[in-house]
Amino acid sequence: MKKAFITLNFLIAFGFFSQAQTNTSKPNIILILVDDMGYSDLGNYGSEIKTPNLDKLANEGLRLREFYNNSICAPTRGSLLTGQYQHKAGMGFFDVNLGLPAYQGYLNKESLTLGEVFRSGGYSTLLSGKWHVGSEDQSQWPNQRGFDKFYGILKGASNYFDTKSLPFGKTPYPVKLIRNNEELHPKDDSYYFTDEIGNNAVTFLDEQNKENKPFFLYLAFTAPHWPLQAKPVDIAKYRGKFDEGWDILREKRIEKLRANGILPADQTVAPRDPEVPEWNKLTYDEKQFWKAKMEVYAAMVDNMDQNVGKVLDKLKALKKDKNTLIIFISDNGAQGGFNTYNPLGRGLVRNDGPVGTSGSFDYQEQNWAYLSNTPLQQYKNNMHEGGFSSPFIAWFPSKIKAGRIDKGTGHIIDLAPTFYELAGIEYPKEYNGVTTNPLVGSSLLPVLFNNVSQVDRGTPLFWERAGNRAVRDGKWKLVSTYPSYEWELYNIETDRGETTNVAQQNPGIVNKLSASYFDWADKTGVVEYSKFKLKPEVMPGGALLKRQ
Repeated sequence: MKKAFITLNFLIAFGFFSQAQTNTSKPNIILILVDDMGYSDLGNYGSEIKTPNLDKLANEGLRLREFYNNSICAPTRGSLLTGQYQHKAGMGFFDVNLGLPAYQGYLNKESLTLGEVFRSGGYSTLLSGKWHVGSEDQSQWPNQRGFDKFYGILKGASNYFDTKSLPFGKTPYPVKLIRNNEELHPKDDSYYFTDEIGNNAVTFLDEQNKENKPFFLYLAFTAPHWPLQAKPVDIAKYRGKFDEGWDILREKRIEKLRANGILPADQTVAPRDPEVPEWNKLTYDEKQFWKAKMEVYAAMVDNMDQNVGKVLDKLKALKKDKNTLIIFISDNGAQGGFNTYNPLGRGLVRNDGPVGTSGSFDYQEQNWAYLSNTPLQQYKNNMHEGGFSSPFIAWFPSKIKAGRIDKGTGHIIDLAPTFYELAGIEYPKEYNGVTTNPLVGSSLLPVLFNNVSQVDRGTPLFWERAGNRAVRDGKWKLVSTYPSYEWELYNIETDRGETTNVAQQNPGIVNKLSASYFDWADKTGVVEYSKFKLKPEVMPGGALLKRQ
């Protein structure tokens, strides 16, 4: 009897050990998202900004030339977190409720988050940074939508040095700093938010290491989103680095993009933006004003990279670096438009100090966004390539061939099915008694691991946001900008700069893609934007400042 008891206990213990082995042998996944950063702002994508940690991931991993987001903060996050087009997830416009299910401004229950699915699959789920997909009711918060640990902000922006309300239009924009459902009240100027996002991610990884589970970490930086605020030590690195101005630096970035293979030799580049003044025609004072902005912007990107380095160091210290997939992307292109409130015609309300300080509320503006989005056309909230093209880095030692650059033509809706396939998790058809929306993206694993140049999805990709629309099907891209509904057609295979509209020469293709768009829009819950009659100040840093 005693022998049988010992044997039974051994089998039970072995069973638990085997389960632990199975759990911990599953890959860890880190998803890094930055905010309002342009296509070519990383060193490994052609920038003069120093990003050694992300350069390391790029050089040891894969970069994609074509990876798409939803062109603006909240809708991108809606798709990223659920694997759904943003309307299907309830985030059709922004994180404001417009009274329709597709535009309720928070994630619906039918669209499961990465946190919910990973947790159901035996993973620890960690989030440090920006949420922005539901804040009005605690049921919409990260801890209630599948994340075991959360530190960060619920809404779209915050001061980097304090939690004071942000100046935006006529209504102050409230900021709440949250850790696991509890509001934090740090002293003003006692921290720098990007550092705290990195520090909390490291703490979460330390705490998670005590569990016999793999982890999913969503590292959602707000940098370099408005307001432009950075630590003096980081700003000092970039004094004088932008003295040549956006025109010369753009040409240098194009040269680097061609040299490193991100921009093929036969590809077009976007024409010069006529709204951006020529640098050599600015006055001395104007140049000083503009240089200061980009020095701070670069410092914010630099500091973000430093915090990526903290996470990489912790991963290595925990001996989990060999079994972790890391994906890096941006939530939209750099933000165009011009502010209208300050001396020199620039800046936001309540600029109590020099650009970069906690009292300053400047942003990059179109002049420098023109550089950040090199070599593409247009800006955040627009469906031309500069508005929704993201740098994409994937790193997984021994699984992803080092130094690869491929086409990809991936979309944020592809990340959820990619992660779930890699983790061996079956996406639930029902969750807590609710029938779930099926995933609509395609797994990128063949691109990541099998050296396939691009995903074979068989259906077009679609976009709609605030009346701006696009369809991508193979080499063809159909696009229109609100309030005009005239379709433009581009052959992205050779004309990613969108220099030659070939719609008139290809009416059959225009009609086919247009019909597919309206069919998708009908099935996805898209509503004609003009019917909402929105005021421009409905969201910070977007509608008020967007370029129409």
